Amino acid sequence: MANVKLLYHYLITHFFKICLLPLVALVATKASSLTQEDLQNFWSHLQHNLLTLTILFAVFTFGSTVYFLTRPRPVYLVDYSCHLPPAHQKITVQKIRDNIKKNFEINPSLKPLGEDSSLDFFYRILERSGLGEETYIPDALHSVPPLQTMAAAREETEQVIFDAIDSLLANTRVNTREIGIIILNSSTFNPTPSLSAMVVNKYKLRSNIKSINLGGMGCSAGVIAIDLAKDLLRVHKNTYALVVSTENISRNAYGGDNKSMIVANCLFRLGGAAILLSNKPGDRRRSKYELLHTVRTHTGADDKSFRCVKQEDDEKGKTGISLTKDITSVAGRTITKNIATLGPLVLPVTEKLLFFKTYMHKKYFDDKVKHYVPDFKRAIDHFCIHAGGRALIDELEKSLGLSPVDVEPSRSALHRFGNTSSSSIWYELAYTEAKGRMKKGNKAWQIALGSGFKCNSAVWVALRNVNPSVNSPWEHFIDKYPVKLDL
Repeated sequence: MANVKLLYHYLITHFFKICLLPLVALVATKASSLTQEDLQNFWSHLQHNLLTLTILFAVFTFGSTVYFLTRPRPVYLVDYSCHLPPAHQKITVQKIRDNIKKNFEINPSLKPLGEDSSLDFFYRILERSGLGEETYIPDALHSVPPLQTMAAAREETEQVIFDAIDSLLANTRVNTREIGIIILNSSTFNPTPSLSAMVVNKYKLRSNIKSINLGGMGCSAGVIAIDLAKDLLRVHKNTYALVVSTENISRNAYGGDNKSMIVANCLFRLGGAAILLSNKPGDRRRSKYELLHTVRTHTGADDKSFRCVKQEDDEKGKTGISLTKDITSVAGRTITKNIATLGPLVLPVTEKLLFFKTYMHKKYFDDKVKHYVPDFKRAIDHFCIHAGGRALIDELEKSLGLSPVDVEPSRSALHRFGNTSSSSIWYELAYTEAKGRMKKGNKAWQIALGSGFKCNSAVWVALRNVNPSVNSPWEHFIDKYPVKLDL
C-alpha cells in the first residue's frame, strides 16, 4: 500500500512533466527533420512580420517589468541568537524543594499559601513536566525570599535581551545604525519606558527607527513579531529588522495555592532570542533562511478561548497565570484552523486531492468517514513545535502523524531549557542546526500557541546547508540529546 501511495504521489507531482513528454518528443522529431532551406524561410517570415515581433517583445517586456516591481520582497533571516544563562542560574527539583522549605522557615505566615495538597500537586506536575535538571531561573528567584521587584525584573530582562543581541551582532557584524526596525515582544512585563526603547537606548539606534513593543500576546508572540517585521520590510526598502522575543518570570512567579495557577511555575524558565531579518538582495548569500509563509489564527471571539489562559488574582489576592481545563480543546480547535489555512500554501497537490476526496465523500456519502489528515512531512522537513509542555507536544505529534524524530527538537528544548515562552521555537531550530540536519532547500515549520487564544505558524526554507552559529545554546551538550524520559 505504501508503494502504491508513493507511485500516486510521484505521478500527480510530475503530472505536467509527464504530459509534456509526448509534446517534447514531437517537437524534437520535427526539428530534426528541418533543412537549411526551412530555417531560411522561417527567418524570412520573421523579417516580413516585424510589427508582430515588436508587439510581442513589448508585451513580454512590460509583463516582466510589472512582475518584478509588484512581487513581494523576499525576507531573509540573516542569523539569530538564543540566550544561554550562566551556570549558577541552573535549577534542579531538589533546589526548588529546598528553597520552598527555607521560605517557610523564614516566613511561617507563607505556610497557609503552601497547603500540602497544593505542594504535592506542584511536585507531581514538576516531575511529569518533561523538564530536566539543568533549566534556568533568574537570580531573583534563586534568592530566599524571592525578589519580585521592578529592579529585579529589569535586571533579568536586560541580562537576557542584551546577551542575545550582543551575540547576534558579533556573529553578523551588522552596524546598529543600519537597523531600521526593532520589534520586541514580552507578554507579562511591560515597563515604561518600553523594552524596545531600552534596546534603542542601549545600542544607540537611529532616531527614525520603527520601534514596536508587543505585550500581553503570550507564547505565540514570537511568530507575530516575525509576521509584523515581514510586513514592514516589504514597505521599507534596503534595511534590517531586529526582532527580540523574551518573557520575564522574576516578577510573575505565582506565590499562592490555586492549582490552575501553579502549573505555570512548573513549566516557565529563563530564556530569550534575538533575530536579524533583512530585505537587502545582497544578504541572500550569507543568510540562513528565507521566509516563505506566516499564518496567524485568533479564536478570541469565543469566550472559552479568550479565558483559557488569563492573568488574574486568586482568592487571596496573589497574581498569577491561570490555565483552565478548556485549554486542551481550545488549543486543538485553534491548531486545526491554523493548519487548514497553512495546508493549501505548503502541501503538494497529491495531499490536497486526497483531502478533497475524503471531504467530499464524508459530506455527501458517508459522514462516519474520518477526515484525511494530510501528511505534512511531504512538504515540511523539520518541525519546531512550541515547547509549552509535554502534553502539548504529545498531542501535536499524534494529530499531525509525526515521528519521535520530528518532535525531538521540541522535547529536547523543553528538557534542557523548559518553556521559554515565545523564544522556545528558536531553541528548537538551533537544536536542528546543531544536529547537522538542516540542508539546503529544507523547510522548517515553527508552530507557536499562546493566550487569546492564538496559533501562529512560520515556514522557512534553508538557503544553504546551515551550521550552528557561534555561541549556539547547544554548543557544549548537543551530544547528550535526545534523552529518554521515564514519565
